[in-house]
Amino acid sequence: MREAYRDQLGQLADALAEMCGMATTAIELATQALLTADLTLAEQVIADDAKIDEARSQGEEHAFALLALQAPVAGDLRNVVAALHAAESLERMGDLALHVAKTARRRHPQAVLPDEVAPYFVEMGRVAGELGKQAEQVIRTRSVSLARQLEDADDEMDDLHRHLFTVLMQKDWKHGLPAAVDITLLGRFYERFADHAVSVARRVVFVVTGEHPQQADSGA
Repeated sequence: MREAYRDQLGQLADALAEMCGMATTAIELATQALLTADLTLAEQVIADDAKIDEARSQGEEHAFALLALQAPVAGDLRNVVAALHAAESLERMGDLALHVAKTARRRHPQAVLPDEVAPYFVEMGRVAGELGKQAEQVIRTRSVSLARQLEDADDEMDDLHRHLFTVLMQKDWKHGLPAAVDITLLGRFYERFADHAVSVARRVVFVVTGEHPQQADSGA
């Protein structure tokens, strides 16, 4: 029974890792759609979001079944509770990629990003993709050291987000209010994607060490 239970916990971790991979692919494709005004890619991200939502539902069902049937304690209980929190963060990551794709679709065939800010989103997309991939590896390997490395990449995202606003606040901004609103929201989407990836990694640290993770910003 104990070995079977451990197998089920492993299956739950594998499902979360796959969900993380789906969210990472979504933000990468959404970034491409944003930068190139590619409607096909935007539509693909929007359609595939339902798969991430379904993966969360299945993961939660699995976790609740383990709680109900096995009554886990101590470390095993941490595993299941952390999985529930991680599934929520991973779904949010997918939702944020969805928001990026919807912005690209809404402005199509026009480009969303003026030339002044496009390089920022190239970098924000790169960092988001790296964070997603690292979070997936953290889930698969339970590496505390790798989990803590995500903090540095998150700092890089925060720096990009702050610098983006220096462009928007310049007196010679010539692209109008709608573009400024789009860019402000998009910057927030990428920042939150990074925050949720870090939150997932912190949950793994909690599982491995028993130390409560530092609370991330709870904004969506």
